[in-house]
Amino acid sequence: MIDLNDLAMFVQVVRAGSFSEAARRLQMPANTLSRRIDQFEGQLGTRLLHRSTRKLAPSTEGQALFERYAPALDQILEIERLHTDTQEPSGSVRVTAMAGLFGFFRMEWLAEFYARYPNISIEFLLDDTPTDMIAERIDLALRMGVETSSSFKVRRVAPNALILAASPAYLERHPAPRTLRELANHDCLTIANRQGRTTWRLQGPRGSQDVPIKSRFAVSDMRVLGQACEAGLGIALLPQLMAEPLMAEGKLIQVLPTYRRASAEIGLQLVYTSRPPVPPAVAIFGDFLFDRVSEAMASLSAHKTNSK
Repeated sequence: MIDLNDLAMFVQVVRAGSFSEAARRLQMPANTLSRRIDQFEGQLGTRLLHRSTRKLAPSTEGQALFERYAPALDQILEIERLHTDTQEPSGSVRVTAMAGLFGFFRMEWLAEFYARYPNISIEFLLDDTPTDMIAERIDLALRMGVETSSSFKVRRVAPNALILAASPAYLERHPAPRTLRELANHDCLTIANRQGRTTWRLQGPRGSQDVPIKSRFAVSDMRVLGQACEAGLGIALLPQLMAEPLMAEGKLIQVLPTYRRASAEIGLQLVYTSRPPVPPAVAIFGDFLFDRVSEAMASLSAHKTNSK
C-alpha cells in the first residue's frame, strides 16, 4: 500500500525541482527527504526521479504518478485547510512579473498585504523575457502576452496596447512625425529580437500597417527601453501601462496618437501554475495582485479621460 506521506513528499520534490527546496518547504532535512524518496522508489520497484549534480526531473513513471495523484493530494490539503478555520494563511509565493511592475504597483500596497498576512512571504522575479514557469518554480506570473499551457489558470487583468512615445528633448531636436512614413526618418528604440526585425505593425485609421523603421538602440528589457526613450534617444513603442504615468509627468509625449499596436496577446494576464485547488497563500496573493493592478489600470484610464 502506498504511504500518503511518502507520496506527498514525492509531489513536493517534483514541484520544487530540487531536494533542498522541497526540504525547506517541508521543514525537514534534505538528506532525510532524499532517503524517504529512495525508500519510496524501492517500495514501488521503479525509478521515479532522474538525478544529477545539476538537475532533477521525474522519470516517465514518476511523471505519470505525479499527474495522477498530485490533484488528489491537493484536494485533501484543501479540505484540511477548510476545516482549520483558526489557522492563519502561511507559505511563500514566487512571482514573476514585468520589469516595470513597481512603476505602478506601490510598495505601500505590499505593506498593507504583509500587515494583513504576516505569515506569507513573497519573492518577485522581475524580467521582461519569457520564463519557463515550471522550471523556475513560479506560482504566479503577471505578464503581457505570456504563453500559457492549457493546464494553467489564467485571469485577464486588463487589455493593453503599445503606443508611440518620445521625450520632449528628442522632439525638440527632431520634429514629431506627422505620418507613418516619416517614422523612417527617426531614431527608433526597439525590443531586441533574434530575427532582427526592423518593422512595426501598427493599427490606425486605415487598419493594420507594417512600418519600416531604423532601430539605433535595441534592448531585451522593456524597462530599459522606457528609460532610453525618456533620456531622449528616440521614439519607442511602449506599453500604455508604462508610458501614461510618464506622459502625465511631462517626461514623455505621445507620437502619432491615432496609431497603436493592439492585440489579444498584449493584454495583461495573471497566470497560476498550480492546478485547482490553488494553494491558499498563492490564491490570497493572486486575488490581492489582481485587485491592486486592476485599480492601477482603472486609475490610469480615469486620469487620461480627465486630462482630455
